Amino acid sequence: MVDAVHVALAGNPNAGKTTLFNYLTGARQHVGNYPGVTVEKKEGGYLYEGQKIRIVDLPGTYSLTAYSVEELVARDYLVNEQPDVVVNIVDASNLERNLYLSCQFLELGVPLVIALNMIDVAEKRGIRIDTEKLSLLTGVPVVPIIARTGKGVEKLLETVQAVSRADARPQTLIRYGVDIDEALRELVPVIEKHELLIETYPASWTALKILENDEQVVAKIMLKNMDIGQRLIDRSEVLARHLQDTLEAYPETVIADHRYGFVRSILRQGEVTRVTEQDRLYASEQIDKVVTNRVVGPLLMAAVLLGLYSFTFSWSGFLVDWLGMFFDLLGGLTETILPDGPVKSMIVSGVIDGVGGVLGFVPIIMFMFFGIAVLEDSGYLARVAFMMDKIFHFFGLHGSSVMPFIISGGIAGGCAVPGVLAARTLRSPKERMATLLTVPFMNCGAKLPVLTLIIAAFFPNHQARYMFLATLIAWLVALMAAKFLRMTLLRGESTPFVMELPPYRVPTGKGLLIHTWERTWQYVKKAGTVILGISILLWAMMTYPGLPSEKVAEFEAMRQQVAASGSTDGTTALLRIDQLEAGVGLRHSIAGRMGMALEPISRFAGFDWRTNIALVGGFAAKEVIVSTLGTAYSLGAVDSENTTSLKDRLAGDRHWNPIAALAFLAFIMFYSPCFVTVVAIAKEAGSWKWAFFSMGFNTIFAFGMAVGIFQLGTLLGLG
Repeated sequence: MVDAVHVALAGNPNAGKTTLFNYLTGARQHVGNYPGVTVEKKEGGYLYEGQKIRIVDLPGTYSLTAYSVEELVARDYLVNEQPDVVVNIVDASNLERNLYLSCQFLELGVPLVIALNMIDVAEKRGIRIDTEKLSLLTGVPVVPIIARTGKGVEKLLETVQAVSRADARPQTLIRYGVDIDEALRELVPVIEKHELLIETYPASWTALKILENDEQVVAKIMLKNMDIGQRLIDRSEVLARHLQDTLEAYPETVIADHRYGFVRSILRQGEVTRVTEQDRLYASEQIDKVVTNRVVGPLLMAAVLLGLYSFTFSWSGFLVDWLGMFFDLLGGLTETILPDGPVKSMIVSGVIDGVGGVLGFVPIIMFMFFGIAVLEDSGYLARVAFMMDKIFHFFGLHGSSVMPFIISGGIAGGCAVPGVLAARTLRSPKERMATLLTVPFMNCGAKLPVLTLIIAAFFPNHQARYMFLATLIAWLVALMAAKFLRMTLLRGESTPFVMELPPYRVPTGKGLLIHTWERTWQYVKKAGTVILGISILLWAMMTYPGLPSEKVAEFEAMRQQVAASGSTDGTTALLRIDQLEAGVGLRHSIAGRMGMALEPISRFAGFDWRTNIALVGGFAAKEVIVSTLGTAYSLGAVDSENTTSLKDRLAGDRHWNPIAALAFLAFIMFYSPCFVTVVAIAKEAGSWKWAFFSMGFNTIFAFGMAVGIFQLGTLLGLG
């Protein structure tokens, strides 16, 4: 077999790039980060007619101007990795806007194939595209496809294979007006003579970037030859002043205008596109008249969220019960088979009760992720962001902060780490910092098992409603915290926000399954690695150093006394002694001492010492709270022959009641982010100061809220 063909998928956001990638690669894909940045990198493989194709899904971008990290990553990848073929996925229903990026690929001179996606949507809108004429005028192959169904993909792969074998890789030269063209004619020979970046970029493209004041390219030139670089910059500044005087515009604006002019001229030559119905109101626009309505939109959004939670808990309940029964039986079987000792204790209390408690929520996580994938793939989440924009401005945040909030768990089930990383697209440092510090308030996937456990234990008849209420409270608290930060530490004006609404689409079954599986597997993998390790560590802290010899002797004497008495209920008495010894042993352990040391303060919020152990473990990862509670209540006071679930143990414990549960929920939702999120905040903020501030500010606020709920509820007699 010949070497693999290296293919890069590039295109605007929402053009169907990831849909095509998932269609081709399926489960044969790897997700990581690009070196040096936290932008997600997806890579997969496909076998076409015996030819292996290596496919990389580049970040969605509107241009290659390197104003954002996504644009920079996409451009650097194309230049440094030099893929054999770049497949530019273009939304056929928004051809003019999408071809702007294609125009820049032509300028860069990459081996290009234009995949005209969603051709069916364009036809429904009355748009007819002559792909042969479009190919003739652009000078590159154009293949109509429907990535969602796979229509035309075979032809696309055939074209990719042909382009990969071609030697000619023409660069399209566009005219940008007399002034800029003249400047380019002066700059290009200088760049070629002094060999400035010509091994990486075409000289004309480098000259264009200098005129656009591209910081990255300018910095590379200055590093290569400072004197010549300064000459080029001086010429660029002369042009900029001239354009300001004559057109009141910057070079980059004029260049962008001529690119759009180039695109429009292509579309109008020979009637490349024809609209058969004028002034047609598209289906997406008709739907948006209702979905984004100022009154109906928010009500519909609330109904969608409530429906998501109802669907999740209604359909996952029996699977959760089955998994709970499985781990209960596994624990009972292990109790019977293994001899008493540390190994048995670690497996039963540390692994089965700990990790099993976390894995028991996999069905809920799976159904939640499936529902979110439907909202995401259909285009509805973009409408949620659009509707939240004005609200965010009121609280001092930028409209682009909506997506980091949603990614972090704004509809439950996300993760604060990618939410923190997503905030880097914000231009205003203060809005960015306010977003970084408040996205951890969202109900991420790590908090879901804890919320589900407590709600199921104390509010079993209203699980969907309480989950919905928890979501609303998380948003409200996060926005109020942002307002407080923007009025105190991060004062400044909010910047404007413009957002494109992608057309609605019917999600594909394959796409939904891939998204659901990816996210669920990440949860399971974390439970089997990180959570397992932390659970065993916490088990050890809850087991050792063990009782002193005199205490062990006291309990042994009690057992001998019961045995000597010949009482009919001796078995029950011995079980009670075992439970008492386990409880005293837990109190005497390292973790138990920590929990009891915190109890004089935590009792104001209704937390006993065993709960404190779990909360301390939650600083590492929130999922650990469930496993630690399982271990603590397994070691502390559980009848080994009565294998009740953790929620039943909590519901029956004298330290717990509905008000204590609500206080616990409030604390879980808002106290310190997990350790990985704290590291991400420190990295994105450029200082550990803000990371420690997030830990301290969130924990103090959460504890104050928990104390208020518990004390007020107790005062009103609601406990």
